[in-house]
Amino acid sequence: MSERARRSAGLLLFRRGDQHLEVLLGHMGGPFFARRDAGAWTMPKGEYEPGESPWEAARREFQEELGLPPPDGQAVSLGEVRQAGGKLVTAWAIEADLDPAIIEPGTFTMEWPPRSGRLREFPELDRVAWFALDRARDVIVKAQAAFLDRLMEHSG
Repeated sequence: MSERARRSAGLLLFRRGDQHLEVLLGHMGGPFFARRDAGAWTMPKGEYEPGESPWEAARREFQEELGLPPPDGQAVSLGEVRQAGGKLVTAWAIEADLDPAIIEPGTFTMEWPPRSGRLREFPELDRVAWFALDRARDVIVKAQAAFLDRLMEHSG
């Protein structure tokens, strides 16, 4: 792995439904994902710098992206995956229930439309919802599906 590889860390919340596990995912905000569903959902996560603890980064990013403190509970390591763009993502799962209606997403600013000179603000995550694992697999960033498999293995 190159020293320059970007690293990200996140928390995957899960809850036990009547028939199955469900995970909390967020739809990536901004114009690039506005009309996409498949591959446009992710766990709350974000980049961190060398020397920063991935665990602390995952908790910080959860707070920044959802506007809520990360839940307490036993964290289950889900390991790492490498996404298509080369980013290395580390994840933990925590069993917790959270009402998506209370989320206050963080925002980011970018020039939009490109080369227009106009800066616009977009939510980090424009929607947040609970998904059964089979449906989550259809919409989550492709590489992150491995986290769903590892969560299933852990949950039995």
